[in-house]
Amino acid sequence: KQIGMEELEEAINRVIAGPEKKNRIISEKEKNIVAYHEAGHAVVGYFLPHCDPIHRVSVIPRGRAGGYTLALPKEDRHYMTRSELADEITMMLGGRAAEATILGDITTGAHNDLERATKLAHKMVTEYGMSEELGPMTFGRKHEDLVFLGRDLAKDKDYSEQVAASIDRETRKIIDDSYERAQQIIREKRDKVEALVSYLKDHETIESPQIEE
Repeated sequence: KQIGMEELEEAINRVIAGPEKKNRIISEKEKNIVAYHEAGHAVVGYFLPHCDPIHRVSVIPRGRAGGYTLALPKEDRHYMTRSELADEITMMLGGRAAEATILGDITTGAHNDLERATKLAHKMVTEYGMSEELGPMTFGRKHEDLVFLGRDLAKDKDYSEQVAASIDRETRKIIDDSYERAQQIIREKRDKVEALVSYLKDHETIESPQIEE
């Protein structure tokens, strides 16, 4: 069945962020927070060299999220560099950075972002060998047979407490460095954040041509 571009984009959005909930009423205070949060993601991602292009930003609730920022790759990718992963984490933390830097407070809205960023940073250290301190090694022995029992890949801890502390330290360093970069971009590009917030409050959704403007 052939579908139009708008229908295709809506299908993509539903898969990524869930169905729109236009009937969900949010206060002006919450809408303001969501606008800054999503603008933070978008502006940080836009100005990072290795992030996918920002396709759409919306403050219309979807699923359990108050809004969403959609970045789509230009081409299929089978490998990601450390620089690309670091930029992805930085963009994930852009919403929290905007809340803290501009609104002067933080909310629970970044919960999923923090979870995803922490998980990715941990994988960089324990699975991808991207830690400067620990080097090109993997940590944690996988039990792939448990997949057939309906469980995710389980891991045994096959390293010392000293190495565990190093893993925690390296994961923390990746997160801290990324968050600092996100805050720096928000400070330097605050006028762009404010312009995007203003547009989102008036129109609720912004597409890539208007984002470029």
